Amino acid sequence: MNAPVNHPLIMLDPDVLRSFVAIAETGSFTAAAARIYRTPSAVSMQIKRLEEQLGVSVFLRDARNVALTHDGEVLLGYARRLIALNRETISRFVTSEVSGVVRIGSPSDYGEAVLPGVLKRFAKSHPSVVVDVVIDQSSSLLKRFGSGHLDIALVSCMRGSTSDAGEVVMTDDIVWAGAKGGQACLMDPLPVSMWDEGCVWRESALAALEKVGRSYRVAFMTSHMAGQRAAILADLAIAPMGRHFVGPDIQILDENCGLPAPGQYQLQLKVGSDPSPQVSALSDHFRAGFERFNETGSFDL
Repeated sequence: MNAPVNHPLIMLDPDVLRSFVAIAETGSFTAAAARIYRTPSAVSMQIKRLEEQLGVSVFLRDARNVALTHDGEVLLGYARRLIALNRETISRFVTSEVSGVVRIGSPSDYGEAVLPGVLKRFAKSHPSVVVDVVIDQSSSLLKRFGSGHLDIALVSCMRGSTSDAGEVVMTDDIVWAGAKGGQACLMDPLPVSMWDEGCVWRESALAALEKVGRSYRVAFMTSHMAGQRAAILADLAIAPMGRHFVGPDIQILDENCGLPAPGQYQLQLKVGSDPSPQVSALSDHFRAGFERFNETGSFDL
């Protein structure tokens, strides 16, 4: 039934649509609330208001799951287009005025897992900013940052380290990673794939092996995550890495394999003093991304 011609026009709130899309994508009011930095009760009230405005139910709810109704699935397509149009409008008239260059430094592991999502969102909100990325070891990045050649640096350090401290955005376990069903972990001496000197994972892992008297040999060396994975998958060696960077194709080797736990490390976000508007904006994107990670355990930003 068509609404009468004089029916008052309903204006959908972009914030409510963002909440709706977040719930549809996460399948949870709680996870959606964490993504958009609201409380679950506030998000629930937004959806109630949306359903009242449209006169339909957009979600099917039970004790554990949230699923879209048929009307919800239709609305999802419209909502995504409206949000994209809103973002494009803001970029055209507001954030397009912010331009310049931001120089970022990151180790290869974080570069693969973190940068794509953060930079994708930043490019949408600040299309006139040029991003210059350097991939290197944390020790080298610290030198570049200290000399003023980087505006933002992601660097790893041992947990609790106070030397040249930055803003801690993530804490993670260092684990031993090996090929699924591999034999490298059974060999003596233990074949180990090592990152270059100066890597926190390398230093912690070797210190742990030496502490328990486990003999080892360096079978492979690399400064990139792709090379590390290649050595592991070929069962040439096992390697230390952050738990959240292991991935589904590699297994974590625990103490039952006779391997000592290397400990924990932290990831720091370092931002230069008196940052420019574009540097501040990208720093906020990193903070938002890691806040989401700490809530959900996912780098899907």
